[in-house]
Amino acid sequence: MKTSIVLKREYLSRVRKRSFIVMTLLSPLIMAAFIVGYAYLIFAEDTEIKNIGIIDESMVLFESLHNSDIIKFELLAGKSIDDARELYTKDELYSILYIPANVVQSKRIQLFSEKQPSQAVVMYIENAIETYLEDKNIVDAGISREMLQSLKVKMAVDTIKWKEDGEEVKSNTGITMGLGYGAGFLIYMFIFIYGAQVMRGVIEEKTSRIVEVIISSVKPFQLMMGKIVGIALVGLTQFLAWIILITLFSWIGLALLAPDYSPEQVMQQNPASSVMATQGVPQGMNVTDISMEGDKIQKLIDSTLNSINFVAVILSFLFYFLGGYLIYAALFAAIGSAVDSETDTQQFMMPITIPLIIALLVMINAIQNPDGQLAFWFSIIPLTSPIVMMARIPFGVPYWEIGLSMGLLIATFIFTTWVASKIYKTGILMYGQKVSYKEIWKWIKYSS
Repeated sequence: MKTSIVLKREYLSRVRKRSFIVMTLLSPLIMAAFIVGYAYLIFAEDTEIKNIGIIDESMVLFESLHNSDIIKFELLAGKSIDDARELYTKDELYSILYIPANVVQSKRIQLFSEKQPSQAVVMYIENAIETYLEDKNIVDAGISREMLQSLKVKMAVDTIKWKEDGEEVKSNTGITMGLGYGAGFLIYMFIFIYGAQVMRGVIEEKTSRIVEVIISSVKPFQLMMGKIVGIALVGLTQFLAWIILITLFSWIGLALLAPDYSPEQVMQQNPASSVMATQGVPQGMNVTDISMEGDKIQKLIDSTLNSINFVAVILSFLFYFLGGYLIYAALFAAIGSAVDSETDTQQFMMPITIPLIIALLVMINAIQNPDGQLAFWFSIIPLTSPIVMMARIPFGVPYWEIGLSMGLLIATFIFTTWVASKIYKTGILMYGQKVSYKEIWKWIKYSS
């Protein structure tokens, strides 16, 4: 009963703070702004017409540069660079493209302007000239474009996952890796953020001497558990609020600002997208082909999402988030009770920080090899399992491994809480004394 009172106090006192409300609203707003801004910049139509003058000493390559919706080329016949510079201002040209006579040997051209040309324009010009010269070389070698395409071999490996009922679904390792890394990193981040809040809260109550009043009516263990669980609920509240608000803000922002472009419109209106798309596909592929590739990617993503058990992932995330947090929060609370200021915590933070850093490093290995011995053992060891196991679960982990990992995590939480309560019970009432590991060991051995 008293623990629940402390829990309620810790929870309400934090969620009512102006800083909590501001960060809960501001962080998703900033994240959504990045998402919407990035999408808008990619798909926004560039309506400014860019007139580019061409000085072509080779008298050949200007034929490869075709006008687009926003890029217009003009051949400046018989003009030098100096002449073109005068025309640059008079005719309001965006830039001057100089193609030397030895361009085939040098493979260098120059683009003059008073300001930095956009990357979209540079890529558009590069791609057009490269395609023209490649076609010319192919013709000179007596090879047709169709023959060259027929000689190319592109191999694709489709990963098929067997479900327990015998159903076969396509999967994608990249998406699974991203999900595992994201889940593990979130747990790592939240353990540090909210574990540190527990430590700071204990230090503040200790230094303000308010804890002496609280201890008179609440046992130290009840106070510690109420504080730990209360802040855990604050973290879950903020985390769920962030997910909902980021989704809501992003959806509203995209609906208001980002046009709903089709693949054809994107390729026609955004030269940068067109160039990047053509550079990533075989020569000769048109917009329809690119659209078909996009449909294949969408189908692959849909099948991959069906191949991942999201219910298991979400439930596991909640368990390992709470389990990992509760273990480390108890240790953070013990450190806070043993010191008089936050600067004194540095010597005791290293034993807590090292397992988390090791877990983060092993997580990267676990994503590459989720069934390896290193990934297995560190997903079982309780101090690293919340991060490493979450990186493995999207790939599929036998239930007995998850059960063993969860059981050890619960047992370690009970043991860690008992040890932390022994330190907390003695340290919370000690002031003005430099504490060492030897002193803490004595506190743990105290019977009462």
